[in-house]
Parts: sequence; C-alpha cells; structure tokens
Amino acid sequence: MPAPAALPAHVLKLYLGETRQLFDSMDPAPFHERDLDPKAAAYIVDWAREAPAAVPLGLEVHLGQKSHSVDEAAMLSASVDEHFRRCAQATRRQLRELFRVGRISLVIGLGFVGLVVVIGEWISKLIGSGGYTTLITESLGIGAAVALWRPMEIFLYDWWPIRAEARLFERLAAMPVTLLGADALVEQAA
Repeated sequence: MPAPAALPAHVLKLYLGETRQLFDSMDPAPFHERDLDPKAAAYIVDWAREAPAAVPLGLEVHLGQKSHSVDEAAMLSASVDEHFRRCAQATRRQLRELFRVGRISLVIGLGFVGLVVVIGEWISKLIGSGGYTTLITESLGIGAAVALWRPMEIFLYDWWPIRAEARLFERLAAMPVTLLGADALVEQAA
C-alpha cells in the first residue's frame, strides 16, 4: 500500500521590486530584527486565515530585479520567522493576561454572590416573607448573575479567538520562505 501523499503547501506569492519593500521603513533595526511592514504583515495574515488549518503554509517572494545573495534569502526567512514568532508571543501574553483578568473577575464575582446571599437572607429575616422581600432578593440575585457575567464570558468565549490567532502566528513563523530573483532561485530557507 503506498504511503499517503504529503499535503501541498498553501503558498503565497509576493512580487516585490526589492526585499526592503517587505519591511517597515520606520523601523531603524537591522533587517533580521526589523518588523515587517504593517500592510504586508496584515496581507500575509489575512491570506493565512483563509488557508485550511491542516495545510502547511509557504511564502514565495519574487523580486523584480536580479537577486543579491544567498544571505539575503536567509535574512528574509529569519526576519519573517522572527516577526511572526514575536506576534505569537505577544498574543500568548495577551491570552495569559485575559485569563488573569478572568480569574480576578471570578473571585470578585463569587465574593459578590456570597455577599448577596448573606444580604438576601438578612433582609428576609428582617422584613419577613412578602412581596417586597421577594422583589429585593430577586433583584439581588440578578445583580449576582451580572457580577458573574464577565468571568463567564472570558472563560467560555473570549479566549478562543486569541488562541486561534496565536496558533496562526506560530504557523506563519514556521512557514518556509523562498526568495526568487529575476534571474533564478536564490535559496529556499525553512
């Protein structure tokens, strides 16, 4: 039985005059430490979002001029890797911060629920059973539910898109980058 064929890479082809067009012109750092141009990075991320999750990604940069050197291809690959690795780290930090806020909100919400229960019991004993007691205790119960709204929103819904974005950035950091000059293939770097 033959081995299953490898999934074809979902490849983005960028056509540039020169590699520096891919980098943020306002960033004074050397190329391998520079951020990608925000519009270029957004374009790459939008393209990757549309790619199937199980398919490996790839980036081909086609230069309109003759390629300069093998070092330029390695620098480009390292820069793309570093940029998206930093994005993934920042997104993971954002996720950790969201969970920290969720835990603090949950403790505050549970403390408020406990306080509402005590106040509700105290009002029931003070006033007795009746229409006003029910109105007050039900109002306190609604307040308690609202106090738990934000932590439940965080732990049930808010973290999913952030985790998905971090995974996307990690996929982008791991994608192979190929640099092609007007003359020929310079290098394929992972």
